Amino acid sequence: MKIMSIDYGDARTGIAFCDEREILASSYAVIEETYAPKLVNKISAIIEKEKPEKIVIGLPRNMDGSYGFRADKCKELGELLSQVISVPIDYEDERLTTVIAHDILSSNNVRGKKRKEIVDAVSAVVILQNYIDKRKE
Repeated sequence: MKIMSIDYGDARTGIAFCDEREILASSYAVIEETYAPKLVNKISAIIEKEKPEKIVIGLPRNMDGSYGFRADKCKELGELLSQVISVPIDYEDERLTTVIAHDILSSNNVRGKKRKEIVDAVSAVVILQNYIDKRKE
């Protein structure tokens, strides 16, 4: 099944996809948009083009497992998206995904402005890879 993941951020939103056999997640894009309705339009255009069968939105949780205000914003994004698309939406815990993404970029010697531009896409990859790995268990 082709699955798309979204790492929703204040300034940038990372997008990733996995292959139809759900083996490997890959980065797709970073959308620079702060206004939620415009962001939804840009995401829905990607959905129309790529035709995923499921959407996974990273859901930030505190280290104690509780939900904070960012989780509410991610769920609001999911609700806005569900009004314009018919693809099922699921959520995946995204604790520490940005830390993991920075570690991956550091090990590949990606620094400075380039890192800032792609860290959200790498985070979306981590979210999606975690999601597809759990589906195999």
